[in-house]
Amino acid sequence: MKWLALPGISLKQITRHRFRSALTVAGVATGMFLYTAVQTMQHSLAAVTQSGADDNTLIVYRENRFCPTTSRLPEHYLLDIQRIEGVSEVIPIQVAVNNCGASLDVITFRGVPPESLAEYNPALTVAEGSFEQWRGRTDGALVGENFARRRGLSPGDTFEAVGVRVYVAGIVHSPLTQDNNVAYVHLSFLQQSSRVGLGVVTQFNVRVDNPELLHSVARRIDELFASDAAPTNTRPEKAFFAQTARDLIEMIAFTRWLGLGAVLAVLGLVANALLLAARGRIKEGAILQTLGFPRIAVGLIMIWEGAILGLLGGMAGCLSAVCFFRFKSFTLGNEGLTLALVPNWNVTVSGLVLAITLGLIASVWPAIVASTKPVVSSLRQG
Repeated sequence: MKWLALPGISLKQITRHRFRSALTVAGVATGMFLYTAVQTMQHSLAAVTQSGADDNTLIVYRENRFCPTTSRLPEHYLLDIQRIEGVSEVIPIQVAVNNCGASLDVITFRGVPPESLAEYNPALTVAEGSFEQWRGRTDGALVGENFARRRGLSPGDTFEAVGVRVYVAGIVHSPLTQDNNVAYVHLSFLQQSSRVGLGVVTQFNVRVDNPELLHSVARRIDELFASDAAPTNTRPEKAFFAQTARDLIEMIAFTRWLGLGAVLAVLGLVANALLLAARGRIKEGAILQTLGFPRIAVGLIMIWEGAILGLLGGMAGCLSAVCFFRFKSFTLGNEGLTLALVPNWNVTVSGLVLAITLGLIASVWPAIVASTKPVVSSLRQG
C-alpha cells in the first residue's frame, strides 16, 4: 500500500461531496476571518503600547488632562525643555480631532513648526505631491497615506474637518502607523483655525539621547513646571498611549472572547462534518480494508480530510481578513490617538497553522469511528 496516496484519496472524498465540503470550508473561513481580525487588533495594539529597549520618545501633556481640547501648554516651555540634560530634540504639537471618544475613522490634525518636521521625523517621506509646497502654503497639509485612501484625497484637493479647511500639498508615508493616519499642518495655522490662540500647544514630543534616561528626563520636566500655571505630566510615548486610550484597550481586550468563540466554532464545525462523513462512508471503509488498507490507513484518510478542509478554510478566511484590513485602512481613535489596524503576515501564518491544527484535532474522533468498525458489520450496514 502506498501511504503517499492517502492525501489524494482524501481530496477525492472532499470533491465527491462538493456541497457539504463547500459549506464546511465556508464555515471554517468565516471563523478564521473573525479570528484573524481579532488577532490583527491585538497585534496592532501591542505594537503601540508595549515598550521596547530602543524607545526614546516622551510625551509632555497637561497634568490631569486627556482630550487634546483640554490640554493647553504655553509654547515657551520649548526653550526650558531643550535646556534639560539628555534632551536631544523637542517639537511642539497642536492637535485637533473631530471626536475625543472611542470611535472609528477619527480625523486628526497635527500642527507642527514646518521648519522642524523633516528634522524631527526623517522617516516621513512624501509619496505624492511636494514637501516644499507644504512649507510654502500656510493652509497646506501633508496627509498620511491611510488617511488619504479613506477620504479619497489626492494632492491639489481641499477638504474641511473640525472647522479647519486645508489644501492637500502631499501624501506621506511613514514606518510609524500614527503618521499614516493624520494630517500635518502648520502650527500657527492650526492654532488660529482651532481658536486656541498663538503660543498655546497641546503637547511636546521630546526625544532623549539615551533610552536609559527616559524616566529621569520625564521627572525633571515635570519638576520644572510643577509650580507653573500649567503643570505637566510626562510619560514615554507608548505608556502615554496605554494610559490615554484605556477605553480603546478595554474594548479590544474583550475581542479575545470573540477569537476564542471562533476557534471553538471551527473545531465543532469540522468535527461534525467529518463525523457525518465517517458514518456515511462505513461501507467504503470496509471495502478499503478488504482491498488491503490497514485500519490506520482508513483513519489517516479521515485525518487528511480534516487537514485539507482546515487548510482551504484557513486560506480563504485569513487571506480575506488581510485584504479587508489592507484595502479598508480601518483606524480606531480615542482622545486624539489613532490605532491603525494593520494586517501582519505573522498573524496570518499563525491563523493558517491554527486552522490546519483545528482540522487535525477535529478529525481524530471521526478517524477512530471510521477505523474501528468491524469489517463484516460495516459491509452489512452499508
